[in-house]
Amino acid sequence: MAVWYQRNGDVRDHKEVFIGNLLTSNLTEHRDAGFLMLQEFPPYQVARIVDFMKQQRNKLPRSARTAVRRYLEKREKNPAFFDRAAVRGRKAMKHLYASLHIKPGERANAILFHRKPPEGSLPFMLKQLAKAETPIQQAQIIAEHNIPYTIAVGAIKQVTPTVLVALINSMSPQEAINNLKSLQSRGAMDHPEVKALIDSKLEEAQKSDRVSAFKARVAADVTQLDAETAQKLEQVTNEQVKKRGKIAKPTGLLIDKSCSMEKAIEIGKRLAAMISGVAEADLFVYAFDTMPYPVESKGKELTDWEKAFQHIRAGGGTSIGCGLEAMRRKKQLAEQIILVTDEGENTAPYFTDAYDAYRREMDVMPNVVIVKVGYSYDWVETQLKKKQVQVDTFSFKGDYYSLPNLIPLLSRPSRLELLMEIMETPLPVRNDK
Repeated sequence: MAVWYQRNGDVRDHKEVFIGNLLTSNLTEHRDAGFLMLQEFPPYQVARIVDFMKQQRNKLPRSARTAVRRYLEKREKNPAFFDRAAVRGRKAMKHLYASLHIKPGERANAILFHRKPPEGSLPFMLKQLAKAETPIQQAQIIAEHNIPYTIAVGAIKQVTPTVLVALINSMSPQEAINNLKSLQSRGAMDHPEVKALIDSKLEEAQKSDRVSAFKARVAADVTQLDAETAQKLEQVTNEQVKKRGKIAKPTGLLIDKSCSMEKAIEIGKRLAAMISGVAEADLFVYAFDTMPYPVESKGKELTDWEKAFQHIRAGGGTSIGCGLEAMRRKKQLAEQIILVTDEGENTAPYFTDAYDAYRREMDVMPNVVIVKVGYSYDWVETQLKKKQVQVDTFSFKGDYYSLPNLIPLLSRPSRLELLMEIMETPLPVRNDK
């Protein structure tokens, strides 16, 4: 599962915990897989994995130390590779050398611990950037050495349009998204040429394999952007979600709008947009308190679903079954049902009763996925499992980046097929012992 998630997952913390557990496993095959997979991470994540092993697993096997030493040696052998790692993750790199008592090479020692980078190195050029007196000189240094935005911006006294162009050119699509608010605060959106360059990065992000599906949406939420740029961010989210898989089953999405369920409504909007963007079958969406409220969108984008939900407000009691009852009465066939709720139902029809009636009349036994919101219970989940219904749960802890993790669960024909796909993912094998 660790290898499968490395290729298909989105949540950074999950990937780190997987590697930490592999490296501390009692099985040689697991440790070898973790050894190889660790080499793919940036320094700050390697440092987090090491700390996880120490603090949560209470051990750091010799093979794990060797993996980190090999990681550092590989970077030292390639000066350009090492320099970028040192500039982007200086604190993490120092932490790895110091905490594991790994002796750095002469060049690495000069850069990280003595702050005397050799002439021509990237850290040396960063010092030259701070000394540069004109925007043209600064832009030349940034462009020639591809100095990362977050590092360069701290060394520059005044960020001019010329410097901004050089900085944005050096960014990856994900970096452009992550730094939109900072770019805007420095006037990037006020200059047509600079803004056009940002737009081109957002267009690249739609096709990139290294962009998180919902980071674009979060960037739009925290930054006051013009309508055109906001729309481009929506397109990034939509295109990235489409890469997660296609949903071939007709699906029912039932969203709790009872008292204090504001977060469930927000999650429901995002799930509706995410699912409709990859659905090849019907999607039926209802909000509910003690009554069902059908929600229909004129399009598949998140902006379309936000308009569809604009009059949905949290309040009232909770009848989780009323949405499914409405689907039964309208003969709306779904093979899987997603509930976004805290499971605190207090009014009939109750979900398990509505499920029994739906199953009998529609001659189908839908899988149920419960997205747990807030302080959640397990009442509905427990009752469904007693009836041998396939139930999966997803606890939402405030991280919207994690929502695309639902797509593999919804897009596979069955839980068994997803499990088989995971189990058939081969472990990487070390050949360098």
